[in-house]
Amino acid sequence: MATSSDETPKTPVTEPIPSAPRTVPPSPPAPAAAPKKLRPTRISGTWIAVLVAIVVLIFLLVFILQNGDTATIHFLWGQFSLPLGVALLFGAIGGALLVAVVGAARILQLRRQAKRITGRPATASPARRES
Repeated sequence: MATSSDETPKTPVTEPIPSAPRTVPPSPPAPAAAPKKLRPTRISGTWIAVLVAIVVLIFLLVFILQNGDTATIHFLWGQFSLPLGVALLFGAIGGALLVAVVGAARILQLRRQAKRITGRPATASPARRES
């Protein structure tokens, strides 16, 4: 029999060669214990509030100094002459006091209602767990 070149030679079936046991590459060394993220404290919050208040006061001072023209204010039966910036500052303070009074009245109303429902006084903050 003649063999033709278009026949594909059969590949002999061989048993798989046992390979060496696979080794897992060593993992990189773990970094030193990462410091826990510190929670902000009340003091740090206070410092941030103080810094924000300083910036607001600087802007307020610049506003008052730039609006130094005298303005005549008529209130109830009186008449006053004040620098415009100071008059606007008094108006803002009066508005803030009005909001604070209304807010305090609402808080007291809610506390009384909570006391009536539960029979015990409402606390401003949850009880702390002791360790």
